[in-house]
Amino acid sequence: MPSPTNAPARNARADTLTAALLLWLAGNALRLTILAVPPILAFIRDDFTLSATEVAILSSIPPALLAIAALAGSLLVVRLGLLNALVAGIAITAVGSALRGLSDTYAILVVTTIVMSAGVAMLQPIMPTIVRAWMPRHIGLGTALYTNGLLVGEVFPTLLTISLVLPFVGGSWRASLVFWSIPIALIALIVWRAAPRTPEVLRTPRETPHKWLPDWHLGLVWRLGAFFCCINAIYFGANTFIPIYLASKGHPELIGGALAALNFGQLPASFLLLAVADRMERKAWPYVVSGLLSLVAIVGLVFDVGAATAWWAGLLGFSDAAALILALMLPPLLCPPEDVARTAAGTFTLSYGGTVVVAIIGGIAWDATGVPALSFAPLALCAIAFVVLTAVLRGKRELL
Repeated sequence: MPSPTNAPARNARADTLTAALLLWLAGNALRLTILAVPPILAFIRDDFTLSATEVAILSSIPPALLAIAALAGSLLVVRLGLLNALVAGIAITAVGSALRGLSDTYAILVVTTIVMSAGVAMLQPIMPTIVRAWMPRHIGLGTALYTNGLLVGEVFPTLLTISLVLPFVGGSWRASLVFWSIPIALIALIVWRAAPRTPEVLRTPRETPHKWLPDWHLGLVWRLGAFFCCINAIYFGANTFIPIYLASKGHPELIGGALAALNFGQLPASFLLLAVADRMERKAWPYVVSGLLSLVAIVGLVFDVGAATAWWAGLLGFSDAAALILALMLPPLLCPPEDVARTAAGTFTLSYGGTVVVAIIGGIAWDATGVPALSFAPLALCAIAFVVLTAVLRGKRELL
């Protein structure tokens, strides 16, 4: 019979394994419903007769809400406690996504997308905090796990919507949005039932820190905000403009493969970092390599449309994902535990606000000049700025 003294160790290992699985599942909720849109974006554009700017605005709603509502995630932790806040964010995401199936007009689609995006936004600052609570000795690994889930959540809809989901739901893009809300609802239920009840998670709202607003006087918040802005603008901008850019070039048949490659290409980076995450914490050189690879990939996407399009998209997905995973480690690594949620909220507010501006500038550049390639110019500038910001963070000794 096993010794009773081993029971706490076994329970701790079981909690760690459970936490790892739940972090991965919760990560899926951060992107799955958002990335259900790019594969059907051309159908939405044709159905509602949208301009490139209107398409950019629709695609900018998730990053806009990730900016506006990120602070709500920090507030939820204070008001509801960490676990309740996590489950609430996932549930709101599921409900908002399902409501998009009611969209008979562009206005309704915008409103329901706002609701869905608000749920995702609330989760953004909660996830680094839950990593700190569940896996305090393995922050790099915990971050890599939920980010791997995030990236897998991006791949599923881009890979399966056109080939399987649309035929299954009779070709209705509205029904496909409802379809992708179902797994998110199941994840909310699983997290609620199976979450390890650690002391940090079980803190009542009265026991949690009362400060939820970011310290806007802290330079770290602004530096990380700009850093994440470059990463997110490249990713969301690519998902926005690749479909309509390829269609404008007379190659709509390349859209599905390019989007799948962009998102599937992130997985090798994620699995690689699962193995080496703890050794890569705060290292500067991976960010430099990522920024340069992203710049090369963007140029390839614009000027080498054809057989190599999917390859360029996959390279962009790989480079941007590596930067994202490593950057998401920084708030829990650089902040005291009580400040992780509010610092992350401030970072995401700034970064996604900038992402919206970058996407809209790209749409306006296309509409104003009639040159589709100019929609990618702001993304190329973000790749260059990313390398410069890496040097700034290293100068502040926030990267090594």
